[in-house]
Amino acid sequence: MERLKNIKIGYAISGSFCTFKNIIEPIKKLIDEGAEVFPIMSANASTINTRFGEAKVFVALIEKITGHLVQTKIEETELIGPHNPYDALIVAPCTGNTFAKLANAITDTSVLMAIKATLRNGKPVVLGIASNDALGLNMKNLGVLMNTPNLYFVPFGQDDYTRKKNSLVAKMDLIFETLMSALSGKQIQPILITYKKE
Repeated sequence: MERLKNIKIGYAISGSFCTFKNIIEPIKKLIDEGAEVFPIMSANASTINTRFGEAKVFVALIEKITGHLVQTKIEETELIGPHNPYDALIVAPCTGNTFAKLANAITDTSVLMAIKATLRNGKPVVLGIASNDALGLNMKNLGVLMNTPNLYFVPFGQDDYTRKKNSLVAKMDLIFETLMSALSGKQIQPILITYKKE
């Protein structure tokens, strides 16, 4: 049974390049469950080449999987507000830079505009955080967002507490379950998970 039949999902990606490989299967899962997925990427995420791969290759892959062109411009995602096309928005990976700006009402990327527009429409926004400073200076911003209505978190934990003690990364394979709870107005529990030490 397709549990997301007739559901339209905005899927926004910000520049935690090392986690890009972890979101491919979750996106495919959404589609397999019947959702129509519309990709959004920040300018940095869609143009910067890194040791994790070429930007244009990843953009082409996301477009092939979803069947939709990636939205990269603020003026594109601003239309989410008046047109109200999505039942929910997923932001994964959501970098520390992105959630810090969100907590302080800064809207200067396509991803942040998509979040602002979705919240304007009273629809759920699911955040899959990936940040090296989430337990550092950025922790106060995480606290603000965890107490903001219509924001739901993919369960997260310290991915490498010996070498990166302030880092938190969402367990991206729980995106589908988190979304299902969010569509019912509930935060999936537990939010805090433990990564196995490598």
